[in-house]
Amino acid sequence: MNSFAEFYPFYLGEHSNRTCRRLHFIGTTIGLACALHAFSTLNFWWLLGGLMQGYAWAWVGHYFFEHNRPATFTHPFYSFLGDWVMWKEILTGKIRF
Repeated sequence: MNSFAEFYPFYLGEHSNRTCRRLHFIGTTIGLACALHAFSTLNFWWLLGGLMQGYAWAWVGHYFFEHNRPATFTHPFYSFLGDWVMWKEILTGKIRF
């Protein structure tokens, strides 16, 4: 894939299961909370915790509900960006939670 615009429809297709999307949303929200906490306390170990939380929830969604391999393994940057775009679209109601 040559651009994020090309990748994102594929990414959404890999997240067609509602439970998987919900787990992504929860993990990303926890990851964001950890990042905010890291900067508010200047304890940057929370960044690592946030990354671990974000990926753990998402991977559970893929392995147990979506039954596919996370795009992180083939397109790590686009997948990370896609997760945040999907998070925003769930938050704003564009994608059903």
